[in-house]
Order: sequence, then structure tokens, then C-alpha cells
Amino acid sequence: MDTRANVPGAQAIARAASLLRLVTAAGQDGVSAGELARRADLTRPTAHRLLTALRREGLVDQDEGSGRWMPGPELFLMGTVAAARYDITELARDIVRSLAVRTEESAFLSVRRGDETVCLLREEGSFPIRSFVLSEGVRFPLGVASAGLAILAFLPPHDVDAYFARHDELPRLWGAAHGEARLRARLRDTHERGYAVNPGLIVEGSYGLGAAVFTREGHPQWALSLTGVEFRFGPDRLPELGRTLLAHAHQLTSRIASARR
Repeated sequence: MDTRANVPGAQAIARAASLLRLVTAAGQDGVSAGELARRADLTRPTAHRLLTALRREGLVDQDEGSGRWMPGPELFLMGTVAAARYDITELARDIVRSLAVRTEESAFLSVRRGDETVCLLREEGSFPIRSFVLSEGVRFPLGVASAGLAILAFLPPHDVDAYFARHDELPRLWGAAHGEARLRARLRDTHERGYAVNPGLIVEGSYGLGAAVFTREGHPQWALSLTGVEFRFGPDRLPELGRTLLAHAHQLTSRIASARR
């Protein structure tokens, strides 16, 4: 049950938070107010009113020339403080780089934020043909990209059930392959294999592998992943890539546990 309707002002906060996520996902290129309204399912006057309020607080900024909305300076200050507790990018940076060097594919670190994953780091591999599905700041629902699939597979069963109850829109937005029955089958395969495989379900011909990274308490909070073109992820090479990915994910999990004691 969604209790936000019973809390005064909660709906406005949720809408503003949704706009903030969309603005940050757009990065330095910015995004128009009309596009923000469409993606957030808001009327343009409502979106403009909320964006104006967020700008007064320094949370978003508007480019004077293009009119596009971008992250504001206050977000940087907030993020700097929050990073001391939540950011593991410096712990992970050399591991992500090593994963890219070892596999020659693009390697990533993503973090779980609610029912989504957010890409934090990208390291290009040396293979000249690349997939550009993922980059810093890009968000996907859990279970859609390989990182989110790996995280969802290792959540407690009641959390997985609750996730599906909240998100019956996945097949409509992401295709029939993301219906609950088919997605649960991939979750089982991921749990048994140890890593997730995304066989071109987001962009045709672009494959991905993902492995969960755990907190000291054993919760899947992050994921390492690889993406590349289909012929690089064939049955002759997939097990080797999976073993390399899992080894790096285990290394990062151990490093996080040691650093936070």
C-alpha cells in the first residue's frame, strides 16, 4: 500500500524528487521542461512550477541560452556530504579498470537506488566495437539491465515479490521479455549461475553480464557489469567472462567489508 497520499505534501515531494532524478540522469547536456514533464507524467505548468521552486533552492539550474535544465550547485554540496557514507567509487575504480583490461569489454559499477540501478563508473575496454547502452548517471529498473538483474536475483524472496507487485508496467515499457514469469526465470538462472546475462534485451545485439556486490551485512547493493557486441559473448567465451566478472565482484565485496569495519 502506498502511504504517501496520507502524508501532507508527500505527493509534491515525490514529484519534485522524480524531476531531480530525471535532470541528473540527463547530465551536462540538460533536458527541456517539456521532455521532463512527459517523462515524469506531469502537465507542463506543474513541471515548470516545481522546477522553478527547485531552482530557487539551488537544486537545479537552467541554461540561459538553450533553456534546458541541469543539476544545480546545491546537489554537488549535498552529494559531497553523502559520498562519505555511500560512495564506493574510489574503492572500486581500479577493480572496474582491471575488469575492462582483462576482458577488453566496457566495464561498469552500478548502485541500487530504490527500485532502480544507477551507473556510477564506466571504463572502456580495448576492443574497438563497443556497446553504448550504459554510461554514468543512466538509470534502469531492477531486472532490466544485467546489473539490476544481478541485484534483484539476490534480494530476499519477499522483496522480489513486493517489487513485482509494484511494477506490473515492466513488460509494457521494456517488452514482453520483462513480464514477471520470464523475468523470474532469468532470476533463477542468475542465482544458480552467480551472474546475470542480458542477451540483447535492451538494444538488439548488445549483450551484458552482471554480478552483485554485497554490503558487509550481505545485502546486494551494487553490481559490476560488462557490455559488448553479441559475437563477443558467445558460448565459447561466456563462462570465462562470467568467472572473471565474479572474481572482480568478490574482490570488491571483500574490499568494502574491510574498509567499513
